[in-house]
Amino acid sequence: MVHVISRSVADEACTFSDLIIGAIPSLRAFGLSLTGRADRADDLVQETLVKAWKHQDSFQTGTNVRAWLHTILRNEFYSQIRKRRREVEDADGVYSNKIAVSGGQEDHMDMADMRVALMQLPEDQREAIILVGASGFSYQEAAEICGVAVGTVKSRVSRARERLAVLLDAECISEHSA
Repeated sequence: MVHVISRSVADEACTFSDLIIGAIPSLRAFGLSLTGRADRADDLVQETLVKAWKHQDSFQTGTNVRAWLHTILRNEFYSQIRKRRREVEDADGVYSNKIAVSGGQEDHMDMADMRVALMQLPEDQREAIILVGASGFSYQEAAEICGVAVGTVKSRVSRARERLAVLLDAECISEHSA
């Protein structure tokens, strides 16, 4: 009888493990969009996975594991911000503009431009547009992750899209005139 119980627990752990492993690319992309740095994003994802594993008993089977994990990551991100109040922010992109882009492929440059433009958005707008636009969450799911009303998420996404259009068009114009 003990053997059967152990097997059942192992099966549940394996299923949970598969679920969180499958969410890692999306978590990493969300972490990168929030932090703007691959090393911090990786640390954030790692901390998210450790917390998720530690608190897997609080996950309700049948619910959206991706939304649950993104909520943990988001909360961890804001906890880290509170801890790092003395660090210099890069709201205007001065430091991120110094990042070298390897290779001559235009896609890499476009992605670097997008990353710089994203980092110029306010955190709430950047978070909303990444959740809805890049991670594929619905407005409702993004609202639950952020702990705000659906209308607030829609407004943030709309403002973020408008601002990105302005930022990316301005960069495109300045590149062509150079």
